[in-house]
Amino acid sequence: MKERFYSLDVFRGSTVALMILVNNPGSWSHIFPPLEHASWHGVTPTDLVFPFFLFAVGNAMAFVMPRIEAAGEGHFWAKVIKRSLLIFLIGLFLNWFPFIKYDDAGKIVAKPFETLRIFGVLQRIAVSYFFASVLVHFFKVRGSFVAGAFLLLFYWFLCVAMNPADPFSLQGWFGTGIDKALIGEKHMYHGEGVAFDPEGLMNSFAAVVQVILGYLVGNYILQKGKTHEMLNGLFVAGCVLIFAGFCWDMVFPINKKIWTSSYTIYTTGLALLILSLFIYLIEFRNNKGWWSRFFDVFGKNALFIFAMSALIPKTLWLIRISNGVTDTGKPKYLNPLNWFYEHICKPIIPSDPRIGSLVYALCFIGMMWFLAWLLDRKKIYIKV
Repeated sequence: MKERFYSLDVFRGSTVALMILVNNPGSWSHIFPPLEHASWHGVTPTDLVFPFFLFAVGNAMAFVMPRIEAAGEGHFWAKVIKRSLLIFLIGLFLNWFPFIKYDDAGKIVAKPFETLRIFGVLQRIAVSYFFASVLVHFFKVRGSFVAGAFLLLFYWFLCVAMNPADPFSLQGWFGTGIDKALIGEKHMYHGEGVAFDPEGLMNSFAAVVQVILGYLVGNYILQKGKTHEMLNGLFVAGCVLIFAGFCWDMVFPINKKIWTSSYTIYTTGLALLILSLFIYLIEFRNNKGWWSRFFDVFGKNALFIFAMSALIPKTLWLIRISNGVTDTGKPKYLNPLNWFYEHICKPIIPSDPRIGSLVYALCFIGMMWFLAWLLDRKKIYIKV
């Protein structure tokens, strides 16, 4: 019988909570530096959240994959394809929702499909989960380790081979041209000022490996059980991967936006250290309490709560509250969440609006936690 590792649930739940926190500031113009993404190369604490979640997806695979495979080849493919498609389509739905918008004249018009962004966070999770599952299914533990190493090296080779002069810049990275050709500029992210998608096709290579590494760690934990050998192995592996990531950074910079191989190695190392700490505190010292219960409820409905953290603001956006006029005499409107930030959070310390922005994000986390707690209390677990 498999041992239960409560620490893995807490790790996954804390990652979801941090994902919601960094994605929902009161104002994107007023954020403390650790809660911002790195402008290009390098990492901030915020840049650790997404790879940690993919790592946690791999951990969970190690516990469920034997059961899925035992049910037969047909069941495996049906389960993996269905789950991948469903997660991808939910992400696409959230990108398009609420399907309408206000134009400059204040009239409600349809949001055109022609400018719908195809990729996003959930879509990356779906693609990474699918390919990692297939590789693990066919190549098993040792083979998937080799396949993951090959993908990391192959991606590095592609970056350099496709543009030897300038392989790692926003303008020089090869993947943007392929994304433009396959999905079109209008369906891409434009937050960098140009058509560039940080969750596009070509920078998925190393993200797939992030899930594979999570699976390998989960399998190692299962094989070794709650032993000091397992804990020491995780800690040493984490240190080795961090060192390897820093070394690779010298020639293949750590970069979340193009999800470089060094970024995958480095963030997996950090995830291992944090997971080791959680395992030590929870499994070995039995140090459980309000902090573990707080994160645990997020982990039990991880994808659903993350989806709701996007769906709720998008829904409330449809409600408009009058808020004076602009300099040109046009009426100004706020949605309920904007109103809460502007009139409740922002005035707390007017001289530093970043504090109000953080207070808003923490309040939003509290609201999402309450939803997760209600679902857990009623034993409602929405699996995708």
